[in-house]
Amino acid sequence: MSLRHALLAVLTAAPMSGYDLVKYFNGTVAFVWNAPPSQIYPELRRMAEEGLLDVEVVARGQRASKRLYSISENGLEELNRWANDVLPLQPTRDPYRLKAAYMEWADIREARRQLEEHEHHYEYWLAQWRRLVDDIRARRVPLLRRRLEGRTEREQDEIVAFKLFAFEGEIAHAEAEIAWARRGLGLLDEIETARESPRQADRAS
Repeated sequence: MSLRHALLAVLTAAPMSGYDLVKYFNGTVAFVWNAPPSQIYPELRRMAEEGLLDVEVVARGQRASKRLYSISENGLEELNRWANDVLPLQPTRDPYRLKAAYMEWADIREARRQLEEHEHHYEYWLAQWRRLVDDIRARRVPLLRRRLEGRTEREQDEIVAFKLFAFEGEIAHAEAEIAWARRGLGLLDEIETARESPRQADRAS
């Protein structure tokens, strides 16, 4: 998934300004595809230049104006093409597993700090994803509610089901990462105890 496809998908709900896109992006899409405003605004300009977006300049107050983006026919075709393409799975490049494989070079305290950071990171996101899933199930997410407007009951149920499927996958991933970090912390405890035992025996003798 690329940033432009995420933006196209959001714009199928309604035309939006760059500011609105950033706001909605941070509130929903960023849970699976993070992008700062410094990437979003230039990408919107490129997409408009390529004909994927239509742009309307509308008044904002008495003197200011804003650019309102909507998905064009070309944009819909591109979104449909992307949605129907099978994405190839990428080769693994996991810096955390790589580092874990060579933790014998690390001080036990620093190795423990690395795994605790890993655990805390995914505990935070697990709470966010669980909250989002609850909001999706209750249809409290503003962008989702806009997307459901004018849809049949069957279409609404399908949209909600796919959103739940996506974010429940993130929950499962976070739970697995937390379990892995905790297993690593237990391993460090075992190693530290084993290292201490000969020292204690030497002192006793």
